[in-house]
Amino acid sequence: MGSAFQPDEGGPCINNRLGDDELRAVLSKLDDDKDKEVFGLVCKRWLHLQSTERRKLCARAGLHMLKRIAARFTRLCELDLSQSVSRSFYPGVTDSDLSVIAASFSALRFLNLQNCKGITDKGLTAIGSGLPSLQSLDVSYCRKLTDKGLSSVAKGCHDLRALHVAGCRFVTDALLSALSMNCNNLEDLGLQGCTNLTDSGLTVLGEGCKKLKYLDLNKCSNIGDIGISSISTACSSLLLTLKLLDCYKIGDESILSLAKYCKNLETLIIGGCRLLSDVSIMSLASACCSSLKNLRMDWCLNVSDTSVDCIFSLCRKLEVLDIGCCEEVTDAAFDGLGNGDSKVRLKILRISNCPKITVNGISKLLKSCEALEYLDVRSCPHVSEVRCHEAGLQFPGGCKVNFAGSLAEPDVLR
Repeated sequence: MGSAFQPDEGGPCINNRLGDDELRAVLSKLDDDKDKEVFGLVCKRWLHLQSTERRKLCARAGLHMLKRIAARFTRLCELDLSQSVSRSFYPGVTDSDLSVIAASFSALRFLNLQNCKGITDKGLTAIGSGLPSLQSLDVSYCRKLTDKGLSSVAKGCHDLRALHVAGCRFVTDALLSALSMNCNNLEDLGLQGCTNLTDSGLTVLGEGCKKLKYLDLNKCSNIGDIGISSISTACSSLLLTLKLLDCYKIGDESILSLAKYCKNLETLIIGGCRLLSDVSIMSLASACCSSLKNLRMDWCLNVSDTSVDCIFSLCRKLEVLDIGCCEEVTDAAFDGLGNGDSKVRLKILRISNCPKITVNGISKLLKSCEALEYLDVRSCPHVSEVRCHEAGLQFPGGCKVNFAGSLAEPDVLR
């Protein structure tokens, strides 16, 4: 390899010709994070500029480290201190670390503390007091947190747009009340597994948080029709994603309310909601026909061919459908796929444990679903790899067919 380029003595030097503003302009044109890192390797001056302009950082915790990060990255907007479930390190993030963050990162907008199990309400109170411009906070599975600390964040961070508290089992309706009173710009709320939440809390939430686009209530088993109806009325056309997995109290009233008010809904998860019937599903398909992309309704035992056929006939933008364990569904459910001239956009279909579906139904499916990428037919006694081969079925190139459970499910189904 040749030697590094050396400018002639007395020749122009880029550091003499370009000021800080020009170099920042060059740095702003670099989209790739690796290129930005290389920028900082040129010399100490460029490293300093790269550090002061950096907006996002993923790091480990520790008082000394956080203080050094604060001194170097003075304009940091996004800080990720989340821990892996399988590879967490001890002691991890502590309340003392959060106090340093609150005091040192005044420009912080996004903070990810997922799986930081050592933090308590004390640390969250410091965040609420010290980071008034915070817009996004993820404290999912920080199991020591209660309404006290999280409400402090709500009261101190009025511009909060996203909050995820999945797995925080001590959360109650008191948090929803605090969010309603203080965080009127909230758009993204993750409450998965917060089993103490009730319809009363959702009703209060809807009174102040009318801009919700994403709401995850998976496994919030005390939520019923009153709460969902309140949210659908309050957020109406803005609501794009609603997750209600295993909310077994949910009935047709909730889905009919969504159909009436939330006509831009793109993703709906109602798996395990066994009270639902064809009546509400058909109403939803009709109301959200131009928007619905992802629908999970496995274990909805009252769902039959009538509603599935309606979904296929009307929801031409549908990309993901899960009707696993809907035991009344037969090959007739796929008749609607032949309606209209346009091909269906369906990419992912899960029909596992549907004993009445046969190879004939799969044949109907393949004629209209050329974009299919994943098909789950596990525990369908009349659909096997051998029978599909004997019937001469041709699956789209690259389509993964899960016959025996050897393939991982796409994340979109969760």
